[in-house]
Amino acid sequence: MDSLITAAGRALAQGDVLAALKRVALRNDAPALALRGIAMAQLGDFERAKTLLQGAANGFGAHEAIARARCSVALAEIALVSRDLNWPARTLESAREVLEARHDHLNASHARLLQVRRLVLIGHLDEAQRLMGRLDPSPLPPVLRAAHELTAAGIAIRQIRATQANEALARANQAAQAAGIDALVAEIAAAASSLKAPAALLIARGAQRPLALAEVEQLIHSGTVIVDACRRVVRGGEAIVSLARRPVLFALARALAEAWPHDVSRNVLVARAFRGRRADESYRARLRVEIGRLRRSLRGIAGIHATDAGFALVTRRRTDVAVLEVPFEGDNAALLALLSDGESWSSSALGMALGASQRSVQRGLDSLAKAGKVQPFGRGPARRWTAPPLAGITTTLLLPVSFPND
Repeated sequence: MDSLITAAGRALAQGDVLAALKRVALRNDAPALALRGIAMAQLGDFERAKTLLQGAANGFGAHEAIARARCSVALAEIALVSRDLNWPARTLESAREVLEARHDHLNASHARLLQVRRLVLIGHLDEAQRLMGRLDPSPLPPVLRAAHELTAAGIAIRQIRATQANEALARANQAAQAAGIDALVAEIAAAASSLKAPAALLIARGAQRPLALAEVEQLIHSGTVIVDACRRVVRGGEAIVSLARRPVLFALARALAEAWPHDVSRNVLVARAFRGRRADESYRARLRVEIGRLRRSLRGIAGIHATDAGFALVTRRRTDVAVLEVPFEGDNAALLALLSDGESWSSSALGMALGASQRSVQRGLDSLAKAGKVQPFGRGPARRWTAPPLAGITTTLLLPVSFPND
C-alpha cells in the first residue's frame, strides 16, 4: 500500500475527512475508491459513497478477499445509518467470517457491532445481547470501544436498565475522549442527557407525574402491577404479558388499572374498548367474552372480579397498580419515536422496525404529515421521512422491543 493511501486511511481514522480526500480525490484505483467512499459516507453523501464502495469492491481482485470484505462492511454501515434495513444480513456475516479467518480482528469486531446495532434497531434485544457477549472490547482502539459501549448502553436503555446504561455511557465517554473525536463525545453526552428527561407519565390513584428512565426501572422492581401504554404490555414482577396485538384487551386492562382500586362501570368499559355509547345486551355479552380473555391473559399477575356496576382489577398481596402513559399525545407515538433519532427512514424500514405492515405505517405517516410533525422528501421508492427531535422528553419506552409472546 502506497504512502498516500496510508496517510488517507490515518486521516479518516482520526475523523479528518477533508485531509483524506485531498490525498485520494483524483485517484480511481480500488483502494482510493474505497477511501473516498468512506469519506463521502462520513460527509453524509450516502448514495455517492455506495457507488464508490461498490466500484472499489469490483476493482479488488479475487486474491484480495480482505479488501472486498472490508468494502462489504462499509456498505453495511452505510445501509444501517441510512436506515436501509432490508440489506442482506448474511452478506455482512460472510464478510465478518472472512475477516476473522484472515486475522483482521479489528474489522471483524466492527462488523459484529454493526450486526448488533441492526438487531437493537429492530428490537431483537436478546439476540443482540448474545452477539455482544462474543465481543471483547479491551483490545479495540478507542473509537471502536466507544461504539461498543454506546451499543451496550442502547441495549440497556431499551431493557429499562438505567444504571447499566449510565455505566456504559461513562465508559463510552472515556473512550471517546481518548479518541479525540468531538462529534462522538457530543453524541455520548446527548445520550446521557436523554436519560434524565421524562420517559413516561405515571398514572396511579387518580394522579399523574413524569418519570425518568431510572424511576421507571425502580417502579418495575417495586412489584407494582404496571399497565404499560408505551409498549402495550402488562408487567407484574418478572411476568410480562404483551397485548400489543390485542387492542381491545389492552383498552380494558388500561381502564381497569386507571380506576384501581375502584371498579369501572360496564358503560365506561364498552366506550373504552368498543367505542359504544351504552352497554346494551349485545355489548354486555361481548364485554363478558373479552373480560374472560383478559382474565386468562393476566392469570398470575392480577385477577378481575365482577361487581354490581361493572368490573374491578384485583391484585395479590396488596400490590399497587399503575399505568405508564406515553409522554406526549398521539396514536402514532412509536413512529415519532423512531423518526426523532434524526435519521431519514423509508416506510418499509419503519414497518420492519415496528413489526407493522407498510400500509399501516404509511397511514400513520400521512396523518403525522398533515399535523406537520413529520416531513417527507423524495419520490417513489426513494422517499424518506424525517422528524425533528422531541424536545424535553426521551422516547426510550416507545422504541421497538420484541417480547416472547408478541
